[in-house]
Amino acid sequence: MPMRLVSSLAALLVAVCLATAAQAHAVLISADPADGSVLAQAPKLLVLRFNEAVAPTAVSLLDAAGRPRDVSIRAVDESVEVTLPADLPQGTHVISYRVVSQDGHPVAGSLLFSIGVETGTAVPSGADEIDPLIWLARIAVYLGLFAGVGGVFFAAWIARAPAGGRVILGSLGVGLVGAIASLGLQGVELLNLPLAGLVRRAAWDSALATSLGPSMLIATAAMLIAATGWRSSTVRTARTWSAVAIIGVGLALAASGHAATASPQWLTRPAVFVHGVGLAYWLGALVPLATLAWQRNETLPWALKSFSAAAMPVVGLIALTGLTLAFVQLDSLGALIDTRYGNILALKLALVMLLLMLAALNRFVLASSVTRSISRAGSLLRSIAAECALAVAILALAAGWSFTPPPRALAMSADNVPLAVHIHTDAAMFQVLIAPGKVGQNDFVLQLMNGDASSFAAKEATLTLSLPARGIEPIDHGATLGPDGYWHVNKVSLPFPGRWHMQIGALVTDFKKVTLEDDFEVR
Repeated sequence: MPMRLVSSLAALLVAVCLATAAQAHAVLISADPADGSVLAQAPKLLVLRFNEAVAPTAVSLLDAAGRPRDVSIRAVDESVEVTLPADLPQGTHVISYRVVSQDGHPVAGSLLFSIGVETGTAVPSGADEIDPLIWLARIAVYLGLFAGVGGVFFAAWIARAPAGGRVILGSLGVGLVGAIASLGLQGVELLNLPLAGLVRRAAWDSALATSLGPSMLIATAAMLIAATGWRSSTVRTARTWSAVAIIGVGLALAASGHAATASPQWLTRPAVFVHGVGLAYWLGALVPLATLAWQRNETLPWALKSFSAAAMPVVGLIALTGLTLAFVQLDSLGALIDTRYGNILALKLALVMLLLMLAALNRFVLASSVTRSISRAGSLLRSIAAECALAVAILALAAGWSFTPPPRALAMSADNVPLAVHIHTDAAMFQVLIAPGKVGQNDFVLQLMNGDASSFAAKEATLTLSLPARGIEPIDHGATLGPDGYWHVNKVSLPFPGRWHMQIGALVTDFKKVTLEDDFEVR
């Protein structure tokens, strides 16, 4: 039975590594109407465009009178379309949105738009009272995976005897609670519910539908399997269960998160897997070794020698995969200073260097001293205790990454912001996306709608462009209806920057044509 589990987990790793590519984190790159815009008349539709496809979980509207209003939402490719009420009053309105990105992290924000005149409507606070609980739950999961599962693996394969059982089993218990809490809190955050929303089934269903769902389920299974291995009656059985559990650590981490879901996934997911398994091997040894040192156990020198034999290459793999993932996530070295994600990474790297220095001290100085005389284990115990403190601090920093997008995602979103032009009259409403919106070849996507935001049935559509300031006369481009229901005009040359004039003609019947026009600025 255990060997079947090993095979199943190996197959799951392959499936995880071949999963569909995703960006590192969803970032809002444009909104129409734009944040802070003042409009002459009430818009019928608000469009939020992200750098990747997202799943909207909650969108709310607070009108200029301070009243919450009902809206309808739908996800279309990388956009979220919000149909607004028809009777919005004059003044400033607040749209608050909450979506889940492909890495499983919720993304929330608010924006303002005004009709006629700006008023003093307050923006909802961006502070989230459950963020500290999410952070603590994530730390608990890390403790369960690394100190718990890793500790069981060390006891079965290195020490060949139980050591530090109370702390190891306690870590597994804390980790299991953290995994369950992470799912519930994720659902509460996704649906923008109060903490009491944990009792609602919708919160749990929403969380399980994200990539965090399988990640926490695998983590829970790994910790339960480790607990089974700890209580096994034979060394062989304990080793099998602990090996399955430590593989589960890597799978759980590779199933979700910034690093695992960044491109290219053929590199990032295996790197996260190796990084996680290596950390479980290294950090899982700390509590058992500290226990043996505190007890002045005669098996300590042998355990140190056995652990050190594999520790050097394992630490090398941890460092290599960690640097690889950092390179993938950082857009530049300056991001270490300029972004919150980079600040956390820089501090984490500093603590890791201290941890490596302590590990080297233990390996080359204190372990040799203990080998000569077990009575000298006190210095080793103090050093391992310092390693444990640094490890907890590093895990706490890593848990903070849940609340900030990596620099690469921010850079990708900045480089791929298209021009968005919204043209509307009582008869029709046309949404136009121009990518990349710069001098050179551009792709136009025309979304044609009626004045009430329903689908606009057109037999054909034509895009006409001109640049009067440069003497470029109108040039017609025929649009093609795509399988997504939008009209597309690809590889349109915009040779000069400036204010271009756009006219869109939609043929409804042989005798009726609707034409809307507007200007847009080319960078």
